[in-house]
Amino acid sequence: MVSNHLLTERTMKTPARSQPSRPSGSIRPSGSIRPSGSIRPSGGLRPSGQERQAGIIAAAASLFAAKGFQGTTTKEIARTAGISEALVFKYFPTKRALYAAILAEKVSLPELLAAVEEAAAKRDDERVFTLIAGHRIRRGADPTLLRLLLFSALEGHALSDMFFRNQHRVFYDYLAGYIARRTRERAFRRVDPLLAARAFIGMVVHHRLLHEIFLVPTHLSPEESVAHYVALFLGGLRTGALAAGSARLRGGGRRRP
Repeated sequence: MVSNHLLTERTMKTPARSQPSRPSGSIRPSGSIRPSGSIRPSGGLRPSGQERQAGIIAAAASLFAAKGFQGTTTKEIARTAGISEALVFKYFPTKRALYAAILAEKVSLPELLAAVEEAAAKRDDERVFTLIAGHRIRRGADPTLLRLLLFSALEGHALSDMFFRNQHRVFYDYLAGYIARRTRERAFRRVDPLLAARAFIGMVVHHRLLHEIFLVPTHLSPEESVAHYVALFLGGLRTGALAAGSARLRGGGRRRP
């Protein structure tokens, strides 16, 4: 339910019938878009609350990724999801609730972190870095989240801060801690751990920008790309005999035609 002062944001006239108030911070309604396909259960059954929520999240994510946050309205989200605008506010009364749901849908960390921690306990450097890079560089990766994050950063949107604090920083902090520990164990050369972690994540993000946003053709498979990035990075971090082991991919892979 929204406070009355926010209703002035509407660019369309409110119907004569009374409208439920919406919470402060709700998404700006107005505008229209041709539905891209609403989500309906098979067999003509009435959709459940969970199905409606999933439909709203999918519609909002696709619209935000295509048009940005400033250019998307609740009316558009409702039409694309095949529901009423009131139902959007019923399930997601505030913008923040909807953004949090999108992040929860698009980013799954618990299983990944458990696997990374298991590899870290075994000091399996290749596995640690491969899991992190492979989480983002993989077959069938959905570019929606990356587009959402770019829009949110450019528009100064809350989603950018939410993602960085709750998701991205986990990788930076965890990976920096692992690098620092391996440096103390003299497996890695002396480097700034946080800067090294940022450098590795930076390679991954740049790869995705090139191939998912700018659509530059890739000459290697996702698995080959990850293996090369990991070998290059560990080759620069490791000391002595360990560094030699990271060079096994040198000269490998397919060349550009």
